[in-house]
Amino acid sequence: MTSVVSNTAENQLRELGIELPNVPRPIANFVPWQRHGDVIYLAGQVCEWNGSVVYKGKVGDAVDFDTARDGARICGLNLLAALREALDNDLNRVRSCLRVGGFVHCAPDFLQVPQVINGASDLFHSIFGPEIGAHARTAVGVAQLPQGASVEVDAIFVVD
Repeated sequence: MTSVVSNTAENQLRELGIELPNVPRPIANFVPWQRHGDVIYLAGQVCEWNGSVVYKGKVGDAVDFDTARDGARICGLNLLAALREALDNDLNRVRSCLRVGGFVHCAPDFLQVPQVINGASDLFHSIFGPEIGAHARTAVGVAQLPQGASVEVDAIFVVD
């Protein structure tokens, strides 16, 4: 008896009621994604939604923790939109999330940088499941991000 897998990435998006934004277009000289063999490198995405940066300012000062964590989730949604574009609208072709890089525009004494980036990591786990969504990660506090954004995230995925 063959079982039907209903817990695919595309099904998870629908079940969770998640609609992806438009793929953000670069503001400088780069592309949103680049494929090399079975690996897709996704350019860093800030917490913008369909062209407007949603959260600006330093986390731990002008922006609180929960807002910044939501900002990281928005970055993750932008990454998924770019990844879906790279995969001809089929996130079910993802085999592994290799690495996530997170950058938090934060006050010098803000110490919860890794927890902010969990907003993106948790999204990937919920969409792809614990095996495919698990990844290595870096989370760094920085002095500034493009367009004054509070958070930026990039990622690398293995795909079919």
